[in-house]
Amino acid sequence: MNSEFPGKGKTKRSLQTLLICTCLSLTLSGCSLPKLKMPRVHKISVQQGNVITQEMVDKLKPGMTRSQVAYIMGEPILRNTFDEQRWDYIYTINIPGFFEQAIRMSLFFDGDALSYFTGDLAPTDTDALTEEALGEEATPPKTG
Repeated sequence: MNSEFPGKGKTKRSLQTLLICTCLSLTLSGCSLPKLKMPRVHKISVQQGNVITQEMVDKLKPGMTRSQVAYIMGEPILRNTFDEQRWDYIYTINIPGFFEQAIRMSLFFDGDALSYFTGDLAPTDTDALTEEALGEEATPPKTG
């Protein structure tokens, strides 16, 4: 028997009871505490590639040289090793929880001159829009 340590079982039971009561009281009192916000992990905004804007695309014209295109658009992010006549531009931005966008453009050359380009942005033809909006009445009269 436990003649050397009398009351050992009683102490163990009282510690268990105390532990259970403490956990229960913390659980119940947690409902009445003001909302505590846990710190969140900081998520950074990530931008990758060349920035591509509508103004840049509007400046591109067929027949431009590679250096003129590089001056407007910057050096391409991808150059096709098998087809040197194609330049690819990719721009992605990711703001976690708020915004995500990806813009892609492919420019095709014929020799050193820009032939055509495709992608998510198209040039706005301001001359055609102006003529259409003003109609033929706004066309200046021909002289001579």
